Amino acid sequence: MPKFNPLTLLFFVIFSLNTYSQKKILQAKSTVENIVIDGKIDEEIWKTAPIATDFIMFEPDNGKPISNSKRTEVKLLYDNKAIYIAALLYDDEPSKIARELTKRDVFGIADNFSVSINGFNDGQQDFSFFVSAAGVQMDCLATKAGEDYTWDAIWESKVKLTDFGWVVEMRIPYAALRFSSSDKQTWGLNFMREIKRDAQKYTWNHVDTKIGAVIAQEGILEGIENVKTSTRLFFIPYTSAYYQKNDSGSDKTFKAGLDIKYGFNDSFTLDAILVPDFGQTKFDNAVLNLTPFEQLLSENRPFFTEGTDLFSKGNLFYSRRIGGQPNYYPTTGANEEITNYPSSVKLLNAIKISGRTKSGLGVGFLNAVTDKTYATILDTVSGKTRKELIQPLTNYNVLVLDQRFRQNSSVTFVNTNTIRNGNFRDANASALLFDLNTKANAYNLYGDYKYSDVHDITNYTGYKTSLNFAKTSGRYRYLFSGKYLSENYDINDLGILYVNNYHAAYAESSYRIVNPTKVFNTFKALQDINYEIQNTTGKTQEAWYQIDAKATTLKNNYMEGLFQISPINRFDFYEPRVYGRYVYIPKNVLGYFQFSSNQNKAFTYYLETSATKFNENQRVVYFINSGAKYRFNDKFSLDYSAQYTRKVNDRGWVDSDNTNIIFAERNREILQHDFIGKYSLTNKMTLNLTVYYYWSYSENHKFFNLQNDGYLTPNSNYILNKDRNFNSWNFDLSYSWWFAPGSQLTVLYRNYALESTNIVQRNISTNFSNVLNNNPNTIFSVSLRYFIDYNSLKNKH
Repeated sequence: MPKFNPLTLLFFVIFSLNTYSQKKILQAKSTVENIVIDGKIDEEIWKTAPIATDFIMFEPDNGKPISNSKRTEVKLLYDNKAIYIAALLYDDEPSKIARELTKRDVFGIADNFSVSINGFNDGQQDFSFFVSAAGVQMDCLATKAGEDYTWDAIWESKVKLTDFGWVVEMRIPYAALRFSSSDKQTWGLNFMREIKRDAQKYTWNHVDTKIGAVIAQEGILEGIENVKTSTRLFFIPYTSAYYQKNDSGSDKTFKAGLDIKYGFNDSFTLDAILVPDFGQTKFDNAVLNLTPFEQLLSENRPFFTEGTDLFSKGNLFYSRRIGGQPNYYPTTGANEEITNYPSSVKLLNAIKISGRTKSGLGVGFLNAVTDKTYATILDTVSGKTRKELIQPLTNYNVLVLDQRFRQNSSVTFVNTNTIRNGNFRDANASALLFDLNTKANAYNLYGDYKYSDVHDITNYTGYKTSLNFAKTSGRYRYLFSGKYLSENYDINDLGILYVNNYHAAYAESSYRIVNPTKVFNTFKALQDINYEIQNTTGKTQEAWYQIDAKATTLKNNYMEGLFQISPINRFDFYEPRVYGRYVYIPKNVLGYFQFSSNQNKAFTYYLETSATKFNENQRVVYFINSGAKYRFNDKFSLDYSAQYTRKVNDRGWVDSDNTNIIFAERNREILQHDFIGKYSLTNKMTLNLTVYYYWSYSENHKFFNLQNDGYLTPNSNYILNKDRNFNSWNFDLSYSWWFAPGSQLTVLYRNYALESTNIVQRNISTNFSNVLNNNPNTIFSVSLRYFIDYNSLKNKH
């Protein structure tokens, strides 16, 4: 009898040739007739266009055909400039069609219709365009990793409400898409309709929720042939004016610049930003950070958020490194003090090139240059000042090569490079990734190998590798994962990594329903186990087991409950702030619960709460987060939320001297308020209010010395005041008007302030008064961006 070879079974599983159910095909019809986007669909050519119909429910009752009273009919035309889509969405109760007005890319409580297009028909990336019943546009790049709504395209749409339902008409220029240069095009295509009041979504081509991959289950668009597209060259000039005032005085600033987008062909695009201006981007939430790690900040700058899916592969690129805080701190003498230390580095310019070839090879290249930055240092005796370089002229590069194949698999190479002028640190990091799926997307094998090379005072290299195997279809699914990070693996010059020098194993199993039951619309249960061991010492740094259940009721209320236990003692290798030292973490258990009411109601609310109990000296953490939103009408809504955390007998690092590492036992409280108001004048004009207030303190009541074995012993001699009291305030009131496709006028009033002391103040009103009176900054700005299509200029001459 021949011996059983487990590799043979693995090969069979991974490369199984299971097939999908038959995909629907829609034929596009060419037109030379001028199509006016007015929602009327009265041009003659529409009468002869093939119809996409017979939509099928995606959720909650997956696979159920749409009723005749909600039938949906879609047609598609094309010419040398764009594709045109007409959708008739029938509804036997048209007065109940939800149509909340929001700003762009915010769905709100509104019915919507979308088209998702994959110009390479490779099952891995969609360009998706949504229109709500209120006429609001949303668009995104959709991949296996998720949906990126920071991407904005230039396209047209018009909605009309009728006595039978509503009508959508769309014009999507080829410039908003990516596709091959073939004479005959074959695209992946799906349409989706959401009926908000019933919490139902329907798709044209059936998407089976028992299969994890959604994009790979779309239908086919054929018939687009011999299109001669126009030059893809766009100019976006802008001008901004700022008035800033604080207790130190006032300042006026005027800026002007230009962004350029150029399409080399129908697949590749160059984006260049000249004289950057990010003054009106969303503010960063300032917090009291007592951890050994930097605060992870969201990217709010459009250039670094729009169309950057290629650059996110491998997680080697953290865009806030570019133009972020300086990397170096100046050396001062005995009589010197720093009078000015800039909080950010000036970005001089940036370009990115991205696209995909006919054979499925994606190419991404990003380059950015930041300016030299100096700190100002005062000699307190002589009164003279000097400048010291804290960030040299720096060049950042990212290169990505991503080869897709078999419509659901890929191999990717990523390289990031940071070069600082002069005798400063340089760094390079590379990654090789693979993502293999069976043809039916039932199983997934993926992993990576990453390598870092740092040139500093001492040069060092490191690596990270992982291997993962998952069942990704059916009601029962599972995942097995393992990874190893070496001691010197370091990607923090252009990426972000908190923890290295460990190996870990992770396993997950889950069960879900794919159709509603008598109790739930959706239900999913998971159990996970994770175990991490530090390489050098062999000590456990993380170990937990958890069970988690998530459900949506028949009334569309959401509930989640989680229980996690860490049953063994662990050690933290970063909290001591000294290389090679570590501190003990006791066993603990955590319980979590969340409830959210039906978001389609005018009044909605949510509550989430958790408690963590440590096996140490009454050490416990309580957390509660609650909020409510009320929609007064389709234009006006208010949203308020509050988060509160209390840490009793928390322990953490407070100081180091020549002989000891000092820890403290402390009580902490954290309170955060968020208030959001929205008033939409039209579907292109909104007023938005965002208010953020954060307060936190840390009060020490006992001190310890850290021993070499990671445990703490009392220190009764330490007397320095290391308490902290921190307040942060931000008030944003903005007016936004999309007065033409891609063109926007924005007016912003911003007031913000920070206050930090070592005197704990527990009275909330006193804290609030203190931060408002602590040299608040006021900014008033007006920004105008105008989108210019080169072809429109050319046609005028």
